Parts: sequence; C-alpha cells; structure tokens
Amino acid sequence: MTAASSAQPNNTRVRHRDMPAEPVVVELFTAQGCAGCPEANARIEAVAVEPGVIALTYAVDYWDYLGWADTFARPEFAQRQRAYRHALRIRNVSTPQVVIDGRRQAAANTEALQAAIDEEAARRVFPPEIEFRETGDRVGVGSGRAPTGGAEVVAVFYTPGPQTVEIASGDNRGQKVRHMNVVRSVRVLGPWTGRAVLYPLPEASSPDQAVAVLVQARSDRRILNGAVLESR
Repeated sequence: MTAASSAQPNNTRVRHRDMPAEPVVVELFTAQGCAGCPEANARIEAVAVEPGVIALTYAVDYWDYLGWADTFARPEFAQRQRAYRHALRIRNVSTPQVVIDGRRQAAANTEALQAAIDEEAARRVFPPEIEFRETGDRVGVGSGRAPTGGAEVVAVFYTPGPQTVEIASGDNRGQKVRHMNVVRSVRVLGPWTGRAVLYPLPEASSPDQAVAVLVQARSDRRILNGAVLESR
C-alpha cells in the first residue's frame, strides 16, 4: 500500500499534499475571545507551510462567556481537548494549547514549537500506511502493530489556508483575528486493530474543505500516522 502523501499526480480531482509518509500532526486549540491566542495562531500558520506538518486549528467555545461567540467553535472540539487533558495528565484545559502527535504539549513560541516538531518527526517508525482511493470516497489503512487498547481512524474536515475574523466584543474587541486550517468537523470512521482496513470517507460539507485522516490510539491518544486529501 502506498502512503497518500507520496502518491503520484493523476488526472482526477484528488490532490495530496507533498509531505513525508510520516507527517507530524500539530493541533492548536484556540478561541477568538482569548487575548493570548492570536500570537499562537500566527505560530501555527508559520509551521503549517512545512511539508512534514499537518496543522489543524480547533476553536473552543468556553471563552464565549466573555461576550463574543466564537464563529468557528463546536462543543466537540472542546471535548477533544479534554480527552488530551486526561491522556497527557494535565490539570486543566486552557487556550492556546498546542498538542504534537497527540503525545505532548508544546509551547506556542517559534523555537519550542519547532524543536517539538523536529523531535516528533525523528521518533516515529513504521506507522500504518494511509492511502486514499482515486475516487476520493474511500481511505485505506494498512496493517501494523496496534497500540494497547486499539486505535481509531478519524477524519478531520477543515478549511485549508488562513481565515480572518473581525471581533466585535470581548477581550479581542476591534481586532482582526487570523486562523489557519480551521477544523469544521470530526468524524470517527471506525476502529483499527492492526489489520488492513478500507473505510468509506464521508463527503465534506463544503467543496472547499480538505480532510486529514488520522490513526489515533484510543487509550493514550497518540497519533500513529496522518495523511491529507485536499479536494475531491
């Protein structure tokens, strides 16, 4: 099975990002009402252009009480962050929070974030391969060693590139807050137990959305591998 990230160009509408077979997944939990978040958003935007990185931005809703309802937030994104709190044994959730490969937190400053990405890129060996079918409606995950407790295959739909929102109230009132690769929805495709499996891939809610498929351990939440399908 050939990893999605190394697929050769073809004449279909399916396009894959040019990245290594084992990209590092960088997840930012942020909020438009969080005064310290715009700087972290900018750091994620800077690393998102690296070919070995899948950068995803999840907007959380627990800052809405300050007077601004985050336009990208969904309750399930805060639930995903809370799952990391348990797995990483963190006392509380907070924003901004950067999680690398589901394994560790990283400070949202340039040097620390890049160092964490480089360390994770060197760590991973022999992950299950991910391959999108040419029709774009299915994704295969190859065989490999499953973690204790098994794993699940997750489809993260997001809008690629930057988006800017003008904030009318709350701590960031009057500012234009910029986000990168904003997540729109998360779907669990099914379990992965170490055997090769082919999963149906749901349609995105909008034609401009990309999807990142992640193979993620259920117990400790580490991400075994990821791949991106940019359009269908």
